[in-house]
Formats: sequence, structure tokens, C-alpha cells
Amino acid sequence: MNIFIMTDMEGAAGVQNSEHWCEPSSRYYELGKEFLTKEVNAAAEGFFAAGAKRIVVADGHGHGGLSINLLDPRLELIMGWSPPVWPFGLDRTFDYIAWVGQHAKAGSVYAHLAHTGTFSVLENTINGISVGEFGGFALLAQELGVKPIFGSGDYAFTLEAKKLVKGIETVPVKKGLNPKTGTECSQEQYRKFNLTAMHIHPVKAREMIRHGAEKALRKARGNGTYTLPKIKPPYERLMTVRHTDTAPKLLYRQYHTKSITAMLNSEYKISGCIGKS
Repeated sequence: MNIFIMTDMEGAAGVQNSEHWCEPSSRYYELGKEFLTKEVNAAAEGFFAAGAKRIVVADGHGHGGLSINLLDPRLELIMGWSPPVWPFGLDRTFDYIAWVGQHAKAGSVYAHLAHTGTFSVLENTINGISVGEFGGFALLAQELGVKPIFGSGDYAFTLEAKKLVKGIETVPVKKGLNPKTGTECSQEQYRKFNLTAMHIHPVKAREMIRHGAEKALRKARGNGTYTLPKIKPPYERLMTVRHTDTAPKLLYRQYHTKSITAMLNSEYKISGCIGKS
């Protein structure tokens, strides 16, 4: 029973913003890594309790979001990414995939630190389906035959996950308080758009994650069903990048005739200029 855990930093309880928490130069960077690592350990405890035999964790935060010295020694950790990045070490040997510390996609309401890859992205679709970082990886996992069963992060992310993957178990550990999408924001403005949130205490959040992960795997082993949108090749990814003070919105495209993985690893091509707003 092999489980793959994808991680990100912005969705962990207690992590407040990107500037002071999520970058190597940030004042609370090491504390943020501690919060995320302990959430991963909590998920792993739940999965092991439900019968997992092997758990591999991918550090999906761009600057690195996990502290290996604090990680449960039963876990294997993938860190450092060289092209081609996708599928981040995921393959058909895994039965299930889970997410810990995940944030919502760009434009989500009541989100905290929502973005898709970077704060510059306005919208991102694969074959017409709006997806963020979670959604793109979930569709890739489906291509490899790996079932998405669990996700923890901010409240908006959990809604996003349940909308895309019917049957997935989720645990919200904080909730953004901004009811707006930020569609009109420039890249500079959107980076500071979703900073306010109500957090669950990190200790309580870990308890919830452990329980949720155990519940998710027991459900999966009991023939739980997980339904994602069925998409067929060819595959096309369209990504709209927000305007800046000096540049308009731009539309980028990736395309492949056979594989989502190959598409996500392909070169971005500019498809057009959309205008400033």
C-alpha cells in the first residue's frame, strides 16, 4: 500500500504570508517549515494506522518547505527538482496520492495566499477545466492510475478539491476572510490580496489531519469511489498571466497530443496579448 504525499507551504496552519514565512530570507521561514513538516507527520500517522506500508513525500514548495530533521523517519523525501519536473516522482507504483499544506487556486474566494504556481497567474485551464496546482496534479495522477484520496489546507482549497474529485476527504486548517476574487488585481496587488485568515491552532490542526488521513485511507481500502472529470487527448493548457504596471495580460499555451505529463513539461508559448484589464 504505497502513498505519495505532495506538499506546499502556504496551506499549513499558522503560515501567515509569503513575505515573512515562505522564502529563505523570511523571518519565520524555519518555523513555517516546522509547521508543514509536523502536518505531514500527522497525515503519515493516520495513513500508517490505516494500513499504509510505504509513504513518499514530495517537497512541492518552490524554495523548499520541509525540514528533513523533523520528518517522521519512516517517510521517504523527494527534494530538489531538475527538468523535466513533472510528475515530481509520482509513478504507477503508488496506489494513492494526498496533499498536505495545499492552498487554493488563483481567484478563489475566502482563500488564503491563493495562487497557481505564482501570484502572477490569473487563470489556468486544462482542456477547458479550471485548475490550480492541486487540479493539474490530480489530473496527472489520474493519467497514471493513482487515486487522489486526501487533502489538507485552507478552506477554499478543500472546496476546490471536493468539486474536482468526488469522494476525496479533506481537512480545512484555516479560512481566508476575503470574499472577493481579485480578478482585477495586477501581479503586485494580488500578492498581498489574500493575507487575512482565521487559523486553527497548529496542534489541533495536526490532530484533525491525522484523523482525516486515517479516515481517507480506510475509505479507499473499503472500495471508496473517486471521480474526476474525464478528459481525452489532445491536451491543452491555457494560462493567463495578470497585468503589471508596465505590461498587459498575456495568454500562454502548452499542448501535447498524447500525455498530460508531457504537456506540463513542454515549453510555454505566448498565444496573445489580452489587454491591461
